[in-house]
Parts: sequence; C-alpha cells; structure tokens
Amino acid sequence: MYLVKTPWLLKKLYPKLIWNANRDTRTIYLTFDDGPIPVVTPFVLNILKQYQAKATFFCIGDNVRKHPDIFERVKGEGHAIGNHTFNHLKGWKTDDRVYLENIKACDEYFHTNLFRPPYGRAKRRQVDLLKLQNPDVKVIMWDVLSGDFDQSLKPEDCLKNVLKHTESGSIVVFHDSLKAFNRLEYVLPRAMAYWQQNGYEFGLI
Repeated sequence: MYLVKTPWLLKKLYPKLIWNANRDTRTIYLTFDDGPIPVVTPFVLNILKQYQAKATFFCIGDNVRKHPDIFERVKGEGHAIGNHTFNHLKGWKTDDRVYLENIKACDEYFHTNLFRPPYGRAKRRQVDLLKLQNPDVKVIMWDVLSGDFDQSLKPEDCLKNVLKHTESGSIVVFHDSLKAFNRLEYVLPRAMAYWQQNGYEFGLI
C-alpha cells in the first residue's frame, strides 16, 4: 500500500526531510528514481528534451557502474543527480553501518549533496548519521508518488493520480525502471503536455 499524496502530518513528523518546494512559484520538480537503465532512461531524457525541461535523477550506484554512458548523458543534458544508495537498500531493514557504507559506495561513482532513501524508508538515526558525515546533504522526499511502479495500476489511472495531486512546488516521483516503464511511457508525455499547457515550469532541486 502507498499514498499518492504525502499527508501533512508525515511532513510535520520528519521536518529534517524535504517534501516539497516553494508553493508560490508555478514550478514542478520532476524526479526519477532507480536508473540509469537502457531504453527507459533514454526515453525519459528524450521526453524532457522535447519539453525543454530539467529533472533530478536519483541514481542507484550499481546501475551507474553498469551503464556509465547513459549516466553521462543525464549529466551532459543538464539534469541534477542524487544518491539512491549503491544497491537500493531499504533503510528500515538494514543495519545503520551497512546502510551508510552503501551510500558511500554510491558516492564513489558520483558525488552529490542530494540523497533519497529507496522506498522512502530510512531510520531517523540513519538520516542523522548521514547529516553528521555530510552537513550539506539534503534528504529529498516527495509530496506526489506517481505509483508508476505499481503493476496492478492502469496507465490511465496513474495519469489521473498524478494530475489530480500535483500542484505548485510539488516534488513528483517517477521511476526510470523496467518495472515502471509501461505506465511511465504512457503518463510522462501526457502529464508534461498538460502541465506545460497550464503554465507550469520544471525546476531542478
């Protein structure tokens, strides 16, 4: 089970995490987790280029190791990069030391001050230790979860969810993964066309 729109109470409980940006500007912050992946990430990059949009990619270190050419394209086209651990670890089920070492292993392939915990799940202590090691790190969450990873969700319903809940300052999560591609391929171009027609811009975190 997952929530498309992040509840305000969750934001209050975890104020050290970044859930959304300024609501006063008509800007949406698109983010893509779990890449880079052949076919899927290039598809995303092509759509972003079509709309002259920038986004933030939270990359898995092992995928960067496997697909450095795609990663270089992401950077070369002016998108922001975030750390998503080396092996996509779930913080709640991982020893703190192992979790932080996995973040560091990803950092050895590319350095960034942006971090997003896989599944959005990290212990408070893991976040505190990460910030102790790197005071400049920003832990980026979201306020709209597209659900593109949900293989039981029809692409049309995924699109409706995204359009219904996204507003100025929203940080929206998509996934440039094979699991999500069936929905992502349908939703992303249609959502971006809708947002652009309604006067939204696309910003970097």
